[in-house]
Amino acid sequence: MIQNLLVANRGEIARRVFRSCRDAGIGTVAVFSDADAGAPHTLEADAAVRLPGNAPSETYLRAELLVKAAADTGADAVHPGYGFLSENAAFARAVLDAGLTWVGPPPEAIETMGSKVESKRLMSAAGVPVLSELDPDSVTAEDLPLLVKASAGGGGRGMRVVRSLDELAEAVEGASAEAASAFGDPTVFCERYLETGRHIEVQVLADTHGTVWAVGERECSIQRRHQKVVEEAPSPFVDEAMREELFDAARKAAKAIDYVGAGTVEFLAGPDGRFYFLEMNTRLQVEHPVTENVTGLDLVALQLRVAEGERLPADPPPTVGHSIEVRLYAEDPAAGWQPQSGTLHTFEVPDVDRRFTEGAGLRLDSGFESGSVVGVHYDPMLAKVITWAPTRAEAARRLAKALVASKIHGVVTNRDLLVTILRHEAFLAGETDTAFFDRHGLDTLAAPLATVDTERLSALAAALADAAGNRASATTQGRLPSGWRNVRSAGQRKVFSVADREYEVVYSLTRDGLEADGIDAGLVSAEPGRVVLDVAGVRRTFDVARHDGVSYVDSALGSVALTAAPRFADPDAALAAGSLVAPMPGTVVRLAVRAGDPVKAGDPLLWLEAMKMEHRIAAPADGVVTELPVTVGQQVEVGTILAVVGDEE
Repeated sequence: MIQNLLVANRGEIARRVFRSCRDAGIGTVAVFSDADAGAPHTLEADAAVRLPGNAPSETYLRAELLVKAAADTGADAVHPGYGFLSENAAFARAVLDAGLTWVGPPPEAIETMGSKVESKRLMSAAGVPVLSELDPDSVTAEDLPLLVKASAGGGGRGMRVVRSLDELAEAVEGASAEAASAFGDPTVFCERYLETGRHIEVQVLADTHGTVWAVGERECSIQRRHQKVVEEAPSPFVDEAMREELFDAARKAAKAIDYVGAGTVEFLAGPDGRFYFLEMNTRLQVEHPVTENVTGLDLVALQLRVAEGERLPADPPPTVGHSIEVRLYAEDPAAGWQPQSGTLHTFEVPDVDRRFTEGAGLRLDSGFESGSVVGVHYDPMLAKVITWAPTRAEAARRLAKALVASKIHGVVTNRDLLVTILRHEAFLAGETDTAFFDRHGLDTLAAPLATVDTERLSALAAALADAAGNRASATTQGRLPSGWRNVRSAGQRKVFSVADREYEVVYSLTRDGLEADGIDAGLVSAEPGRVVLDVAGVRRTFDVARHDGVSYVDSALGSVALTAAPRFADPDAALAAGSLVAPMPGTVVRLAVRAGDPVKAGDPLLWLEAMKMEHRIAAPADGVVTELPVTVGQQVEVGTILAVVGDEE
């Protein structure tokens, strides 16, 4: 039996595994990079081992360091989590060769499914439906649209959609370069691209005694950049007949490679209900909580038991109710999904239920807490927020309400986008194919929940809270209203900005109460952290927190981050016309131009890699590249000038 387990991972999945270990009485060991030295997962384990460095290649991808950490701490088993080395057959062999228990499938199964090209051939031979592979050198216009994919890897990396033959060469080159950087293997292949497919996956679990479970299906069709954003179980698209076919195909896939442990068989289904094998993830999936919530299973605990040789019951439990999970990212969807970094000053999700079975109203799996730093070295996912309810509509409503009520201060997130999706009529109708963002428009879906009126009220609340804070800290003014005079005088003035919008708040506190220019609101109470306003006869409460010159205002109307305008402008802050600056910290990975080259609006200038994704920096207008002060491999900070595009003259 496993006595002491090392989790070869970080963040929320490490914390998730530790949770099941504590329930089972198993000791735990964490590993951490220098960037993760203060991360919550390092504090929850019984022991933690430093992996010197920050980049994954220096730390979490060093198999020999992980095996040594297990030996040094007396661990007798290793759980790989997901990502990093979780689907690396060589790492699995290294763990087994060290005499440790590997909580995962046999290395041979990992190896077989590690190549998407070979795995599709094997699945076809096993009777699992597949999309035929296309050779990039022999693709014709009749094959379009198609998808270029990395053979080794996943998570949306090394993938490009091609809709014209003119795009093919650049797509293959870009996908190959990204695949080589991410997975160490530049091999790519092509397959037919279904514009309106449904991403359906089946959770499988197999023991060493020949029992193979198809636990249930999940739908993960709403994706950005081929990465999942919303996941749910069961799928609203799958009926009982299709479910039987999916489960049969998933069991065939698992049996074809003598699979053991937890894994996921992923399929792409067309509008006609026909489905095709995509890949098999030989590990636990990010979205496993929705399956746990509708079955009552602890999949991590079952992984541990299977690794100890325990026999599964003949059949898995049935599914009950509906569960939905959203991935809360530190990113700005409206700005091309730009990842964000910085201090997460406040992270509070109300009414979290610690259970992860049916009946648990709200579950939170996160690697971050209030005060955590969101760095630039890893994926920008802050948390998975998961809900369960007897019906799908109720689960969506619960989850949207929980997100609205959450306090998230310090970094921009995709929270408003997630709420809009959960409340969207198409989502509620189950119309959730992979073209969801294209069909409904990202600009519309990513629009802030807070209206202009809400932003204006929030600005007033922030100004009143600031004044209350000033009064509370004053040594002579005491509790007199800010700017109090015996005679009427000019109002108090404060200027805030939200994105590209500016709000000037001018107000006075008179004998008759609050008077605010352009806002019909009465003041009920004002404290440094909370302001209550009477708005057209309705009391509204605004919670206000201030960090680094930004006022974060949370209310039932929406959350607003207000940046106070400086009293005096800095003349040195102006940039030369045509300057393109880094929107995030990252690494320059490719250059498409040189200084002096003419460019057209939209032409790529360079690619910046940050938080596991490549971001294209494009020319804002026709012109000439007058400056290109960066080189490939250079690390840049937010605001670094990457290029300058001047007039053609």
